[in-house]
Amino acid sequence: MKGYVQIYTGNGKGKTTAATGLAVRAAGAGLKVFIGQFIKKGDYSEIKALKERFSDLITLEQFGSVGFIKEKATPEQIQAAGRGLKRIKEVMTSGEYHVIICDEANVAVSLGLLTVEDFLELISLKPENIEIVFTGRGADPRMIDAADLVTEMTEIKHYYSDGVKARTGIEK
Repeated sequence: MKGYVQIYTGNGKGKTTAATGLAVRAAGAGLKVFIGQFIKKGDYSEIKALKERFSDLITLEQFGSVGFIKEKATPEQIQAAGRGLKRIKEVMTSGEYHVIICDEANVAVSLGLLTVEDFLELISLKPENIEIVFTGRGADPRMIDAADLVTEMTEIKHYYSDGVKARTGIEK
């Protein structure tokens, strides 16, 4: 099977959710999936579900720190992202996985944790049979050009603007 490059971007909700759905679909077909989460660190509901229900087919590792990066990234956050990129390259060349998801990769670039060139190089190294997905707001135009499929989530209306906080099982 030929693998393609996908990007889920935009300001709307659902990028990680779409990638997680793809991971579950792939696992249902017997494909092995690796999810590397940049920026994020924590015990989100999707992580619990994937680890408890799909641990034989879906591997998830986090390369972020707890909380959001509010201003300039720290050296520790930059190093964590670098370790994540190195790990993704190892996974991609291992031959063990069919689908690789780089969650919040676009945000890692916009925050200066990694560069667009880092991910373009990853795409150039991608074996023919591996599907790779990049998520996160603000996908660089060069990433969009390199992708085979790009979906933009657009916020039309969101209850956050009415003060609703992230709800367990829905947003977190």
